[in-house]
Amino acid sequence: MLDTLVAALRSLLPYDSVITDPVRLRTYECDGLTYHRATPAVVVLPDTAEQVARVVRLCNDFSVPFVARGSGTGLSGGALPREDGVLIVTSKMRAILEIDLDNRRAVVEPGVTNLAITEAVRDRGYYYAPDPSSQQVCSIGGNVAENSGGAHCLKYGFTVNHVEACEIVTPDGDLVTLDRMDPGYDLLGAFVGSEGTLGIATKITVRLSRAPQTVTTVLAAFESIEQGGQAVSAIIGAGIVPAAIEMMDALAIEAAEAAVACRYPEGAGAVLIVELDGPAAEVERQFAQLTEICSGAFELRVAADPAERAAIWKGRKSAFAAVGRISPAYIVQDGVVPRTSLPSVLAAIDRLSAEHGIRVANVFHAGDGNLHPLVLFDDAEPGAGERAEVVSGAILDLCIEHGGSITGEHGVGVDKSRYMPRMFSEADLDTMQLVRCAFDPRGLSNPGKVFPTPRLCGEAPGVRKGVHPLVESGKAEQF
Repeated sequence: MLDTLVAALRSLLPYDSVITDPVRLRTYECDGLTYHRATPAVVVLPDTAEQVARVVRLCNDFSVPFVARGSGTGLSGGALPREDGVLIVTSKMRAILEIDLDNRRAVVEPGVTNLAITEAVRDRGYYYAPDPSSQQVCSIGGNVAENSGGAHCLKYGFTVNHVEACEIVTPDGDLVTLDRMDPGYDLLGAFVGSEGTLGIATKITVRLSRAPQTVTTVLAAFESIEQGGQAVSAIIGAGIVPAAIEMMDALAIEAAEAAVACRYPEGAGAVLIVELDGPAAEVERQFAQLTEICSGAFELRVAADPAERAAIWKGRKSAFAAVGRISPAYIVQDGVVPRTSLPSVLAAIDRLSAEHGIRVANVFHAGDGNLHPLVLFDDAEPGAGERAEVVSGAILDLCIEHGGSITGEHGVGVDKSRYMPRMFSEADLDTMQLVRCAFDPRGLSNPGKVFPTPRLCGEAPGVRKGVHPLVESGKAEQF
C-alpha cells in the first residue's frame, strides 16, 4: 500500500520532492527535542497549498497518517514523524505574499521564518512581536501550530494574539479559511496551538506592530537566584509591565559563556534581563523604578545602543543550544508556575537535581513564571536518560502542585502527553478529544500527540467504541 501511495505522490510532486531514501529520511527523524526519534516512511516537500491539500487527500485515500513539519525547531516532539506515515514539510513555502501597512498586516506562507517578517518591515517602523529564541530559523507555520511565545510575550502576548486569519488544509484535505472576524465559535483560536492535530496552516495573516519609540535594556547580576526572583516579584508588584523579564542561573550562564562568550558579570548566581519599551517618558519613569528595585544587584548594565542591547540578549537567545557545550544530551522542559512560587519551585528543582545526580540549568521567562529547566545528562551512561526523564516529570509535577501548567509555549507534543492526566481529568481529556474528532474523525492528522491515549478518535482510525458519557448525557455530540 505504501509503495502505491509513493507512486501517487510522485505523480503529484516533482521527483525530488518525494523522499524515500533512508539516508535522507534520517534528516527528519526528530525536531529540536532530539530525545525522541522516529524515521518517517516518506517525506514530501510541497510548493503550494493546493499540493498540500492533494497530499492530505491521498493520505486519506490510503488511510495513512500524516504529520506537518516546518523548520523542525520545536521542543516537545510535536513534529515527530510516524514510521508508517507521511511527513509533510512546508519549508519550501516561504513567500511573503502581501504587506499591508495601512491595516498593519502581512500575509505569509508557513515556511517564512519568524524574523523574516520583521526584517521585511523594519525600515518602515514596524515589526512582528512574538519572538521565540529560535526566531532566526523557526517558521511561522510551526509558531501557529505550537502557539509559540518568546521573551516579549509578557507584554505582547503569544502567537494567537497576532494571527488574524489562517488558510488551512483540513485533515480530510479541504482548503478553508479561518478568520478572527468570523461570527460564531472562535475556530481560529482553537486551531492556533492545536499542534497539527486539526490540520495544516498554508497561509497566515499576521498582525504587525509599531516599533516602540524607546527601548531600554538592562542586565542585573545577583549573587543568588533567590535574589533575582525577589526582584522579579517586586518589579511586577510595582505595576511595571516590561516588554521582557528573563532570568538565567549560574549553570545556564556557564553554558552561554562557553558557547558565545556573552561576558556576563563573573560570579553571578543569576542574571536578570529586563527590557522596557514604549513612549520615552514612560520608559524613563519605569527605568528609575527599576534601578531602585534592583539595588541589591552587584552589577547593573544598561545598553547604550543596539549593539550593546544585542550583546546582552546574546547569551539568553543562545541558551538552549549552548548547553550542548557542557552536556552531551539534555531534555528541555516548559512548565509554568505563579511568579510568587518561583523561589520555592527553584529550590525544589535544586533538591531534585541533587537527589538524582542530574544537573539542571534554569533559563526562564521570569515575568510570567514560564520555566525552561534544561535537564542535562550523558546519553552514553546507562540509566542516565531514564533518571533525566524522572527529574523532568517531577519538575512538571511541581508546576501542577503550585497551580501552574505543564507547558507555557513549547506545546505538549509527544514529550508531555503522558503528563496530561496529571493536570486534567478523564472527562476533561475526552471533552478536548471531541473538538479533535470534529476536525479529524479518522485520527490521521498528527496522531499520538497532545493526548495520552486514543480515547475518542485518537491514533487509530475510527471512533471510540461505546457511548461516551458526555454523549449519553446529551451534553455533546460524537462525530
